[in-house]
Amino acid sequence: MPSFDIASEVDIQTLDNAINTVKKEISTRFDFRGSPVKVELDKKTYTVSLEVESDMKMKQLLDVLISRTLKQGIDAGAFDFSKDAYPSGKVVRKEVPVRNGLKQEDAKKIVKMIKDNGFKVQAAIMDDIVRVTGKKLDDLQEVIAKCRAENLGIPLQFVNMKG
Repeated sequence: MPSFDIASEVDIQTLDNAINTVKKEISTRFDFRGSPVKVELDKKTYTVSLEVESDMKMKQLLDVLISRTLKQGIDAGAFDFSKDAYPSGKVVRKEVPVRNGLKQEDAKKIVKMIKDNGFKVQAAIMDDIVRVTGKKLDDLQEVIAKCRAENLGIPLQFVNMKG
């Protein structure tokens, strides 16, 4: 029976490369010259730590982060920018968690969307992925197209397609 998995994963090496590119660009930019800037990736917790001297520079740093990670193929939706930057001494800090894996509520949203549309497939939540199985590949491709068309607010990958 044909199947595929819906996942929301970020490759840690690609993310690390993107962070290194951000550091390189910041070090060459005139508007950041002479100011303390820290960009670090915690690979265990999937968190990007940012530290600059003002809110304005934080916004610029976030713009650079988004543009560089997009060029590396990482969706901007993978970053959780909901936490505000906070002042810490003379600098402004921000912790940006990177979403890795589907949360239960997101997985349930996807399964509900698939069932509500009446596709002839079965969707099952397995840890941090949703496995979709059906009798025809065409049905699975319709589900993929629908998932891409819906704006679920999370980056999705469609992996392990088995015909």
